[in-house]
Amino acid sequence: MKFAQALIGADPLDWPQVAAAAEDAGFDSVAVSDHVVYPSYLTTKYPYTPDGTPQFSPDEDWPDPWVAIGAMSATTSTLRFLTNVYVLPMRNPFVIAKAVGTAAFMSRGRVGLGVGAGWMVEEFELLGQPFAGRGKRLEETVEVIRTLWRGGMVEHHGELYDFAPVEMRPVPPAPVPIYIGGQSEVAFRRAAAIGDGWLGMYCTADELVGHCATIRQAREDAGTADRPFEVIASPLVIPTPDMCDRLGSAGVTTILTSAWMAQGVERPESTEQAIDLIGTFGERFIA
Repeated sequence: MKFAQALIGADPLDWPQVAAAAEDAGFDSVAVSDHVVYPSYLTTKYPYTPDGTPQFSPDEDWPDPWVAIGAMSATTSTLRFLTNVYVLPMRNPFVIAKAVGTAAFMSRGRVGLGVGAGWMVEEFELLGQPFAGRGKRLEETVEVIRTLWRGGMVEHHGELYDFAPVEMRPVPPAPVPIYIGGQSEVAFRRAAAIGDGWLGMYCTADELVGHCATIRQAREDAGTADRPFEVIASPLVIPTPDMCDRLGSAGVTTILTSAWMAQGVERPESTEQAIDLIGTFGERFIA
């Protein structure tokens, strides 16, 4: 079982040091989240809380994921980086391909792209993309960016995007895995059909085992069961050896967690506390 450390809650100025500590503690990767703005007039309901209120406030820092990953890659050598999740359909696919491809190039292939369809209508409007049709746009964007990452002159002729041969450099040293987030039937089918993995949040162990079975069936239905596939998820459980064995047998490859939240700390008060909690988590659970 691999472990990924979610960086939410830590001061972004500490992230390079925290990432280095996570690498030393045995974490496989760290995960960064994505929002461009927090509208003062937000009316869209957040889908992951009972009352629809976001779990974050307007005064929290949300660094651009790819700039932050670039900084963290300079302080680490084996640690991987993933987004949890990057809202793909509210952005131009060429800009996405350039940013992610550059991060993969500069980190020597240590990047994974976790994507979602998005939930905040206001953010889509501010970035000039329609909220409607975002699922179809996500799927074709995945196709476009994979094409651009191949290197050389490439072209694409789809329903939403159409362009003659172009070349984008630098290219990733290896294919960037794309993980599809979401816990709807549509998200499961999409992950099975076009994803290199599935990214799940906030579910019990029993729910996660059920989701893994659903995705396994969806992969068989899509004819993709023979491809490598990762399941990165945040189960609401303590990662004991027995629990890790159970989840691993179900298909989970990586537990996405928070070393401080798992130990009762919502936000580290200092760089030193964040590093200490990561070290303690590594000793208790990863080792």
